[in-house]
Amino acid sequence: MSALEVNRIFYSLQGESSFAGRPCVFVRLSQCNLRCSYCDTSYAWAPGKEMAVSEILAEVQKYPAKLVEITGGEPLLQDEVADLFSALYDRGYEILLETNGSLYIGDVPDYVVRIVDVKCPGSGCPDSFMKWNLKLLRPRDELKFVLTNHPDYRYALDFIKANALEGYTIHFSPVTSVLPPETLAAWMLEDGVKARMQLQLHKLLQLP
Repeated sequence: MSALEVNRIFYSLQGESSFAGRPCVFVRLSQCNLRCSYCDTSYAWAPGKEMAVSEILAEVQKYPAKLVEITGGEPLLQDEVADLFSALYDRGYEILLETNGSLYIGDVPDYVVRIVDVKCPGSGCPDSFMKWNLKLLRPRDELKFVLTNHPDYRYALDFIKANALEGYTIHFSPVTSVLPPETLAAWMLEDGVKARMQLQLHKLLQLP
């Protein structure tokens, strides 16, 4: 029986993509291969509770939403996540995957929307992104840059331009403890950036 290490399963509003604001069931898997300086889910680095896919489905089905996000940690560290994708899809769920961009995304099914982080220098992991993944992006996939300062912002702009990513849905998310949202907004307005600023809606509303 396929099983995964799970940190927690919870119900909240999706807060960090074009799906922001929608009720969503989150399956947070355990363990991560990166150690970003601003990580707000470091509690998921440790091993989690082993749960069979059937047990995960039973928990997910307790909630009324048909949108599920698989997050972490880093979900693609666990090969068995493929079985969870398939089981959710068979039951009519819309599926999002939050991944840090450092692992191969080509095996993720077409029916999963991949929200892929590109780590900037301020993360402490600027060389972690697997460039091959750029060739695997699909129109529905989304890219996210978490920004700590102006060099991060310039890095994101240069990365987008160098890789001709302007046609994708792109999110800029400030680490608000070090980069005021108003400052990032001013930069984006000045440059007319074709990206969306994200403010982690769930945190603003003090939701899980």
